Parts: sequence; C-alpha cells; structure tokens
Amino acid sequence: MKKIPMMNIPAGEIQLRDDRIQSTWTVTVDSFLLAPVPVTKALYNSVVPHSAEPDAESQAPVTEVSWNDAVGFCNALSRRSGLQECYSVSDDGERAVWNITANGYRLSTEAEWQFACKAGTSGYYYGELDDIAWYRGNSGGKAHEVGRKLPNAWGLYDMLGNVWEWCWDLYDVNVYGSYRIFRGGSWAEEARGCGSTCRRRSHPTFRIDDLGFRLARSVHK
Repeated sequence: MKKIPMMNIPAGEIQLRDDRIQSTWTVTVDSFLLAPVPVTKALYNSVVPHSAEPDAESQAPVTEVSWNDAVGFCNALSRRSGLQECYSVSDDGERAVWNITANGYRLSTEAEWQFACKAGTSGYYYGELDDIAWYRGNSGGKAHEVGRKLPNAWGLYDMLGNVWEWCWDLYDVNVYGSYRIFRGGSWAEEARGCGSTCRRRSHPTFRIDDLGFRLARSVHK
C-alpha cells in the first residue's frame, strides 16, 4: 500500500481548558507524527470499502464516520501496512484500550491535536480564517477537497474548518460516560466554532456530515 505522508511534530507543552467547568491544565506532548490532511474518502474507501459509488469528491474528507469507525480504520490500515494495531475495542464499542507501545496508525490525543494545530502560535486561529479554513462564511454549505487552504507553520492543512476531527480522549467520564472529543470546527460552523481551543464531544457511535478524523503515529525511541 502507498505510504501515508506524515509530518514530524516536535515535543512541547500545551495548555488545555474546559470552559464548561472553568478549568485549565497543562499537558506535556512527546514528539509524534501527524498526517498533513484529514483522511479522505479515497483513502478510507481503499481500506474500508463503502457500498456507495465513488464520487467526484474523493479527495474531500471522509465524513459520516463514528469514533468507532475511525479507530477501526486505524487498525485496518495498520494491518495492511504491516504495523502493530494500536487499539482493542469491545464488541459494543463502549470500551477501548490503546497500546501505547504499538507503532501503527491511531488518532491524536486532544493535547497532541491542539499543540499541532497551534504550531507555536498563541491566538485562537493560526492565521486569517478565510485563508486557512472552510467554514460557514466561505464553504458554500459543504466540505471541500483537502489541502486547498493555507497550512499552518508545521505544514498541516485543514486543522481548522472543513471537518471536525475525532481525538482519542474521553470527554468527562463522570458526566458523559463514553463520549469522545472532537476538535477543529467544520464547514458548517460560524467562525467562533473553528478555533484551536474549541471542544465538542459525542457518543463513539455518533456520525454526521461534518465530522471526520486525521491519522497520527507515535515515535518510539
């Protein structure tokens, strides 16, 4: 299978926040690999064939994928690429274990995602929003081919806008149980919903037309 391009993300620290409970915390991020664009329909369908006919927008981000679908894809792509699977998931999808020593494809953690998105910047956006993101103000009501807006300083495209991206993390087990986090905003969001610190969550079976995911891999010494 054709090798998936990945960008080297350096180690560092990032401050996360939960406005819901007025809390902030700092996370240390180890260096890792992150795909420069979200998973496309073409890549997804090459690993997990859909029943739908191929369309003219095969380089648009895949959507209508649940968190369970995303981790299943990561495992399938790892197997096909001769890498170790990162995830073990229960039959009902409610419980998942990440083998952090595995070298296969995975979802980024929330801290990794935000650190990579900001790419050393300090603002809510890493550039002028119209230049870097598809959002409600310029999307025409749909997702667009990946990589058509300007990247951030680390060569990552569409980190804001186009589609939300599932992350590994649970949101708040005590309140929301198995709900997982997604980040980055989408083509359907107003500008304020496409910032580097904007957080959303849903059940791991949730699917919608503006939510996809991006591949990460760990760097093992």
